[in-house]
Amino acid sequence: MKRLLLIGAGHAHAQVLRDWLAAPVPGCEVIVVSPSALAPYSGMVPGWLAGHYRFDQICINFEALAAAAGAQLLTDELASLDPNRRRVSLRSGTALDYDLLSLNVGSTLTPPAPQPGMRVLSMRPLGELRMALEAVLSDPALSAGDQPLRVAAIGGGAAGVESLLATLTCFRSLQPGRTVQGRLISRGDSLLPDMAPGAARAIHAALTAAGVSVQLNTSCTDSAAAGCDLLLWATGAQAHAWQRDCGLALSERGFIRVDEHLRCVSHPHVYAVGDCAEWTTPLPKAGVFAVRMGPVLSHNLRAALQAGVPRAYSPQRRFLALLSTADGRAIASWGSWSAQGRWVWRWKDHIDRAFLQRFAVVTPTPLPAPTSLPLPGDTA
Repeated sequence: MKRLLLIGAGHAHAQVLRDWLAAPVPGCEVIVVSPSALAPYSGMVPGWLAGHYRFDQICINFEALAAAAGAQLLTDELASLDPNRRRVSLRSGTALDYDLLSLNVGSTLTPPAPQPGMRVLSMRPLGELRMALEAVLSDPALSAGDQPLRVAAIGGGAAGVESLLATLTCFRSLQPGRTVQGRLISRGDSLLPDMAPGAARAIHAALTAAGVSVQLNTSCTDSAAAGCDLLLWATGAQAHAWQRDCGLALSERGFIRVDEHLRCVSHPHVYAVGDCAEWTTPLPKAGVFAVRMGPVLSHNLRAALQAGVPRAYSPQRRFLALLSTADGRAIASWGSWSAQGRWVWRWKDHIDRAFLQRFAVVTPTPLPAPTSLPLPGDTA
């Protein structure tokens, strides 16, 4: 009996399980390791932060998906990896041997220690964001009071912009009588540098409309972040700590180096996709790449188990970015083209719903209309 070990509940592994459900490989067991049975879809996280969706409504239910595919789900986390012995150790102390290993664990961030009276909310890893947000919302200093609530975000990319606009919307909805101030800090000289110029102009307009002050060419120092009550940390993706000593070939930034078949260049029985992997020419750390890698990964894992022919992954040169502005509108960017408006939000909402529906193996709870939506933690 061969063992396929899937570490991480990412978009690509959801595709592997979906394909396995339709056509399992004989003589092979599948084990999935994830800290949680519910895996948030990154594209809908800003909508959840803003209160547009409940948490369960933005998640792939890996417990149900794994069970339907005949796989075993372990709610645990990778602690260390020995690729030469083909063995992983989990946080619980469990050791697992494998024939084939696939890593789809995303990325992380290392925020600074908060100053006195300040809370820090890191946008990565996604699996820890729910509990972190609940802690923020339950903090009396943030959830009540007459003094202005000051929120600052670090990072001029999509994550920084979307998370700040969403968080401002959330707090203004929860505390309508309180002044909630926003500030965006970026060390770059422009926002959304990899997107269409029109998208950057639109995001500046959305930030202005939300009362956000923007500080460009500014490094995040204690003085730059001084005076804020909540600091949103949304800088560039970082590799997990265990990757430094995992024995696999790594890039200069600490991500796992993979070839055109998504195999680690030093250990071909190990596959890596999404943010934790580094392509020959580094790709943006965007969920769309993990989604596109999914079918190729699924095919190549099955080919490796059955002595088949692998398929090469070819990254797309351009990809569609849809950014929520948390006001019932969204911004689209593709190459040099951009658009904005309520119709873009409806388009984004439709795409996101359709993506999650692909992995629903039970009747899902219908999503509410995106114009009148519950706040985080609302059980209605």
